Amino acid sequence: MAIGLIIIGDEILSGKRTDKHFPKVVELLNARGLQLSWAEYVGDDRARITDVLTRAFATDDIVFSCGGIGATPDDHTRQCAAAALNLPLVLHPEAKAKIEERIADVAREAGKEPDYNVADNAHRLKMGEFPEGASIIPNPYNKIPGFYVEHGVGGATYFVPGFPVMAWPMIEWVLDNKYSHLFEKVPRLEKAVLVFEQAESRLTPLMEALESEFPLVKVFSLPSVGDATIRRHIELGVKGEPSQVEAAFGKMVGELDRLGAEYQGV
Repeated sequence: MAIGLIIIGDEILSGKRTDKHFPKVVELLNARGLQLSWAEYVGDDRARITDVLTRAFATDDIVFSCGGIGATPDDHTRQCAAAALNLPLVLHPEAKAKIEERIADVAREAGKEPDYNVADNAHRLKMGEFPEGASIIPNPYNKIPGFYVEHGVGGATYFVPGFPVMAWPMIEWVLDNKYSHLFEKVPRLEKAVLVFEQAESRLTPLMEALESEFPLVKVFSLPSVGDATIRRHIELGVKGEPSQVEAAFGKMVGELDRLGAEYQGV
């Protein structure tokens, strides 16, 4: 089952804010023996967000979408999800209850009784409007939930806020409560060496031969022009099913020796 990540917001594409979600999601997945398969960035444009979500909903993938689920004019994700599903936005009863809890908490912290009918609080309830049939994701930070919709065969897209302090615990909740049966399911190993002063073209036949002989292994080549501390090199390695990785790595090193290539361990 593939896992995808969608990151939404003009502030990311403009460089006003640096995306922190991608490395954190990779970290959260790796800690559970899972791996990210794809990622997309999209600005605050309804047509583009709807297109990205339409494609996600057509898959069997597990997808996390970060950003744009608030109720300000530049938040479009909830509306785009509904459009992509051809469903109406409706106020989710559990979300309504959670948002009202938050309103009450804030009012009482200020020494007041909550008034749910004032315009500000009525507007806050829009954050609980999700595509019809969606389920909620609890938010331990301020109780205002995210949501998810299921699609395909076992697939689902999980919508969380753009704020890391909220998004990351919510993503962890999803992983631990929905997908613990997938943790550490596929054993993986990665081994590599640094090969110095070699052209990738000279190493390509070796890479092709390894992938042909070991179908559960991927070969990777990461060239570097070098710097003040290290010469020009290629990080050449294999990753995948552990027993095949060990065999492929041994063969790779043997072939590097035959070619007279200089290399060192990573």
